[in-house]
Amino acid sequence: MIDLEKVCFAYENEIALRYIDLHIEKGDSVIVQGPNGCGKSTLIKLLNGIIFPSEGEYLYKGHAITEKALKDRKFAKWFHQQMGYVFQNADTQLFCGSVEEEIAFGPVQMGLSEAEVHERTEDCLKLFGIEKLRERPPYHLSGGEKRKVSLACIISLNPEVLILDEPLAGLDEKTQDMLIEFLQNFHKAGKTLITITHNRQLAELLGTRFALMNEDHELNMI
Repeated sequence: MIDLEKVCFAYENEIALRYIDLHIEKGDSVIVQGPNGCGKSTLIKLLNGIIFPSEGEYLYKGHAITEKALKDRKFAKWFHQQMGYVFQNADTQLFCGSVEEEIAFGPVQMGLSEAEVHERTEDCLKLFGIEKLRERPPYHLSGGEKRKVSLACIISLNPEVLILDEPLAGLDEKTQDMLIEFLQNFHKAGKTLITITHNRQLAELLGTRFALMNEDHELNMI
């Protein structure tokens, strides 16, 4: 499903990824671990098509993911619907005037009918228990509430792959438990998870495969 072959990436002259080989099958739950600065967040950006390999190849379902390929609007729309990326800082992801508008934004951009947009929005509000927040501006919410809304926004697109960067960071225990249960159910439904985390409990509860990155920006499956 996801194949990286000898992928390298550098910020100017600073190496971030060094000859990365990574193969992820549909239904895997991959935990990405490693010290700060080893390239984990860069890897996530690359998987989401935000940056592109300077060497090597990235294939998703057999399609080469390149800057040129994602200039095709139809292909880019398909790819970004497949890959759900939940940012570590929810503030960078939320920008609409209300929670309801925020969740509906993605389905509207997909060109879904008004009825389908409404159904997906309502389903996600109920799924995360945030119906009472529907008219609230996202910037007035707590950290946990923002995390729920950012997840609802991604799930409204029904992605095949969900990618998370330290998803439990800054959340209270109740919200952490809710999120862990949701991610376990998402994975049980046959979806693919890729999670960066230093949290051992989360890694043990979610991980079926483990990718360890080192200070030389290399990756090994363990």
